Amino acid sequence: MLAEEHIDQVDLFIAVTNDDEANIMSAMLAKRMGAKKVMVLIQRRAYVDLVQGSVIDIAISPQQATISALLSHVRKADIVGVSSLRRGVAEAIEAVAHGDESTSRVVGRVIDEIKLPPGTIIGAVVRGNDVMIANDNLRIEQGDHVIMFLTDKKFITDVERLFQPSPFFL
Repeated sequence: MLAEEHIDQVDLFIAVTNDDEANIMSAMLAKRMGAKKVMVLIQRRAYVDLVQGSVIDIAISPQQATISALLSHVRKADIVGVSSLRRGVAEAIEAVAHGDESTSRVVGRVIDEIKLPPGTIIGAVVRGNDVMIANDNLRIEQGDHVIMFLTDKKFITDVERLFQPSPFFL
């Protein structure tokens, strides 16, 4: 059936049935037949770990999606996206920069000047429709979405404080 669908011409093959084994096998077959990227829905957590580093490009689980959605609601500051990584040991956070140089610890500053908590790395900045890979000379502007990776979750409150404008911010 995959050959009839010209699977070698697709950019992304997505397997989202209720059968983990069928999803994994069909994604592996699609990749072998030339699909550029493959994504699978996996219910069993053990399978997610098993396919990491295999030919499967993206493995998603309902549990992981639920955890990420809940985390984005309980985080303070203007945290708009949170993803739990490495079985919950680390997190990827998307925070919005608000204020100006006098009310914010990040707005108007280049990344090299921002005092990040230990184990925190700014990976990218989204400004409007542009995604910029972070470098030491990139200046954070009002409204930028800053994508960070935290290798130690105990510093999450420090990151939240970093993105909270001072009380004088209007």
